[in-house]
Amino acid sequence: MNYNIAVIPGDGIGPEIVEEAKKVLDAVGRKYNHVFHYTEVLMGGASIDKTGVPLTEEALAAAKKSDSILLGAVGGNVSTSPWYILPPALRPEAGLLALRKGLNLFANIRPAILFDELKGACPLKDEIIGNGFDFVVMRELTGGLYFGERKTEEVDGIRTAYDSLVYNENEIKRIARWAFDIAMKRNKRVCSVDKANVLDSSRLWRQVVKEVAKDYPEVELTDMLVDNCAMQLVKDPKQFDVILTENMFGDILSDEASMVTGSIGMLASASLGDTKLGLYEPSHGSAPDIAGENKANPIATILSAAMMLRYSFELEEEANAIENGIKNVLKKGYRTVDIMSEGKTMVGTKEMGQFIIKEL
Repeated sequence: MNYNIAVIPGDGIGPEIVEEAKKVLDAVGRKYNHVFHYTEVLMGGASIDKTGVPLTEEALAAAKKSDSILLGAVGGNVSTSPWYILPPALRPEAGLLALRKGLNLFANIRPAILFDELKGACPLKDEIIGNGFDFVVMRELTGGLYFGERKTEEVDGIRTAYDSLVYNENEIKRIARWAFDIAMKRNKRVCSVDKANVLDSSRLWRQVVKEVAKDYPEVELTDMLVDNCAMQLVKDPKQFDVILTENMFGDILSDEASMVTGSIGMLASASLGDTKLGLYEPSHGSAPDIAGENKANPIATILSAAMMLRYSFELEEEANAIENGIKNVLKKGYRTVDIMSEGKTMVGTKEMGQFIIKEL
């Protein structure tokens, strides 16, 4: 089979980690008789430097024509990069928001898995970790505060800023269905996270999710306030299977989830919509401080490529092969600096990619 992948290396460590993911995909192709064709697309700071905007219409069109998209990372150092003296709509991250919106990718899937081999990197106590945990954060991606109307004004010398949090029931229904569908393939539990004791948008969220739940009688639905969920993630992460939540809450909770797994360098993500076209990227940022130093952990990007095989291309065996290869490399004690622990062997970005290919 032939697959066309739009590749967005992005900024900072993005080109390095994407390169290793491409090498792993090519190794999968050789083993399972697939051919992956790559089209490089500019986005983020790299696009600003060349075109003046974080995402051009041509880049968006190229992404739309692909079978799926693999992204490294975008952005730079907020305090030192010249990109951040630009208006918000022209900064690197605006390109990512525009790409998600332009492709109608409203469902963000972020698995949080504690690998047995990385229990030592988990900041939680052993009695909390137990036999490990494996849950998914399902985040709505194209609504809420990040896409609502906003403005800043000054009256009588006093500056006031406004941000609108808006959701309609159709936006809630479609992300809820994704969460319940994924739960049906896992342990059949959904925890819907909101702030219904304060926000009207959350009260509507809770009502609509309960309506959708009626179509999934096998799935257990619970509700949890976001502040309690933030506490429960560090108190007892094993209790969760699928966490369903809105855009900003999901942004925050998924980063918290990444750290209880030991390193954000291990967390993949998928952004999906109503079709098989998806955007796959690591959950971490561009880490400009280590760019070009062969220190970045490519595993999250490689795991994102595995998610692409599973969700966009329906290549379950191939996705499992990548994930098992990563587990075997970790079992053999190889670590990048972010997950390094006593008695293990430190390797660089390229070496980690090669070890995973060798396991394949």
